[in-house]
Amino acid sequence: MTALPLRLLTPLLIALAAAPAAAQPPQPIVQSADEALAQDAAEYARRHDVPLDEAVHRLRAQQESVAETDRLAALYAKRLAGIAIEDEPDYRIVVLLTGSKPVAGEAVLAGGMLVPIVFRAGAPATRARILKAIDRKADAVRAAFPEARGMGADPRTGALVVMLSEGDADAGDLAGTASRIADIAGVPARVALIERPEANTAVEGGARVTGNDAVTGRRSYCTIGFVVTDGSRNGIVTAAHCPDVLTYADPDGTTALLPFIGQWGWSFQDVQVNAAATGDPLFFADAKKSLARVPAGQRARASTRAGDFVCHRGERTGYSCGEVEFTDYAPPGTLCGGPCAPDWVTVRGADCGGGDSGGPVFSGDVAFGIMKGASWDRAGKCGFYYYMSLDYLPKGWTLVTGDPAILPGTGRGTSRRLVEGGPSRESVSEQLPRR
Repeated sequence: MTALPLRLLTPLLIALAAAPAAAQPPQPIVQSADEALAQDAAEYARRHDVPLDEAVHRLRAQQESVAETDRLAALYAKRLAGIAIEDEPDYRIVVLLTGSKPVAGEAVLAGGMLVPIVFRAGAPATRARILKAIDRKADAVRAAFPEARGMGADPRTGALVVMLSEGDADAGDLAGTASRIADIAGVPARVALIERPEANTAVEGGARVTGNDAVTGRRSYCTIGFVVTDGSRNGIVTAAHCPDVLTYADPDGTTALLPFIGQWGWSFQDVQVNAAATGDPLFFADAKKSLARVPAGQRARASTRAGDFVCHRGERTGYSCGEVEFTDYAPPGTLCGGPCAPDWVTVRGADCGGGDSGGPVFSGDVAFGIMKGASWDRAGKCGFYYYMSLDYLPKGWTLVTGDPAILPGTGRGTSRRLVEGGPSRESVSEQLPRR
């Protein structure tokens, strides 16, 4: 195994600082903040059938309205059932409140546009009440409905949502099932049906890293997410259910060992840190690994809204985008070293597959989290995936951020080319499968 130079590894971009020109593979472009936003906006425009310039304004508004929705969440904390972004028929923010007292609409200037804020009263329960019910009654709900595929607080309806598969005996009477769940949990409930493929599932895996699975002994691969630091050393993060000792393979066949530092896999975490002598904190942002980004910051889970448009990059499915559905999701079973806390974020509308575990979730140059698991329909299409927020990085470790404008050899708005180098708690039914 050949040791690689110090400026080798980045989350999804392994960079060699000095290599003979003849030996260089195609060089990824490091995007400016505007270029990163434009790439995601193109996906938004396609999905919502709006002009590209409108999509850019909306994604800027998504970023710039966070402080306002944080303020509203604090102001209406005693009544708050949820906050969501709506894209159609017009772009707006919806604040769902309990009680009958109306609240006049507002607006916030964000992204160069005036974004309406609509208040809807009459929600059946606050977010805090739903989360308390999950904390106290989730075990009883799981015992009564062993086929339940997860549960969470629905920010659009103010109810506890429990996911069941179509094969569950109670799936035929959704209203009756929801009523039974409500009686057990003590809060209003609804049922969402999801399909599940019949397949063995496990780990696979920005940039590819491989290792031997501790349980099966088989060779498997994962996606690495972001560069992190504990103040004295740098590393990369991936999912805790990936192999412990990872090997990175450069396209030219050169390999590098990434020593295992630690893993944290229980309740609200699924994260592993491996040592890496990293340079710039880059991550791949496209399927072909031709584009890379520098995270400028991270989004807290508490500030993430249903309807936020986010993208991810995985080794199997490449780059795709979707909308946040739940910010308070508890995955099924005991796949978090025991029952899962409702601290995971789900995303619908994107692609997902084995090999994507540990990969980065982002919007523009803002980092959101790393992928944990997913659900698919019978045809193998991604139903939704869920990620761990970067709020839950291991104690002492933080995201390394930067600015592409101050990377060596770059200027603001100028693309820079680099040389590309190259205890599990995920449920058997929802972890991303090996191939």
